[in-house]
Amino acid sequence: MSEPASGVTADSQAASLMTVLDLEQRGTDVYVGQTPRSPLQRIFGGQVAGQALMAATRTLPEGRAVHSLHSYFLRPGDPHEEIRYSVDRIRDGRSFTTRRVVARQRRNGEDVAIFSLTADASAPQPSVAEHARPMPDVPAPEGLPTLAELVAPYGEHASAALAISRAVEQRLMEDPFARAPKVPPHTKTYAWMRVAGRLPEDASVHAAALTFVSDLTLLSAGLARLGGGWGGRYVGASLDHAVWFHQPVRADQWFLYETDSPAASAGRALCFGEIWAVDGTHVATVAQQGLIRSLER
Repeated sequence: MSEPASGVTADSQAASLMTVLDLEQRGTDVYVGQTPRSPLQRIFGGQVAGQALMAATRTLPEGRAVHSLHSYFLRPGDPHEEIRYSVDRIRDGRSFTTRRVVARQRRNGEDVAIFSLTADASAPQPSVAEHARPMPDVPAPEGLPTLAELVAPYGEHASAALAISRAVEQRLMEDPFARAPKVPPHTKTYAWMRVAGRLPEDASVHAAALTFVSDLTLLSAGLARLGGGWGGRYVGASLDHAVWFHQPVRADQWFLYETDSPAASAGRALCFGEIWAVDGTHVATVAQQGLIRSLER
């Protein structure tokens, strides 16, 4: 595993995230990512998405930043196997650059694709239209309990959630394990999040970190109308994930994450997320479709 990128203190939780995002180059446009030790049986999807975005940004021309990504989860990732990211330089235009990334692992002696991502980047563009959703009026993060405090009564049932998010501080506004079914018009869920510690002054790192964090609670929006929360009678799996970056973001400072699910059918739930910096700037929009299954069969 490569060393943490410069600018991160060795004892910070941000350093543990940087060991995930700081990929090792193995050849031309080929990068390798590692998975931290975890009790989980499959790799957290946000990790693969964040690493794939980092691989894509390593090949971008200077002065271009990713403004959107679209990805698909093809197979569960094995946390005991390294992940190889191959970057295809699809386009290098005068204003826009497009990269396709395929993540692969060894399975039964052969390489199989577990994830694919397409990212688009651009040079700074003149702004013609400027508008954004205002940030909702919600309690500040400092007055809310930590995730560990909130889920302490659930003991081992909360271990997986704590393991996934150990590098991310979360301030939820309701108990994630004891949720009544949400009904219109009150179907949204809110959480404050930030990477614990300080990340390097690199916009691509913050975009990848935000992508990592954006997968933590998004699919829960698809379960919200069923009720029961994280410990309920249903299980979900991400099928795809998309992020649009509207403004530069610092993932190591508090940002508000609003999630909701406008539609669900055929065992799939469509989930949307909106992200605001603590100063009220609308920095990103996220979308994901997830598989929802009942545990009672």
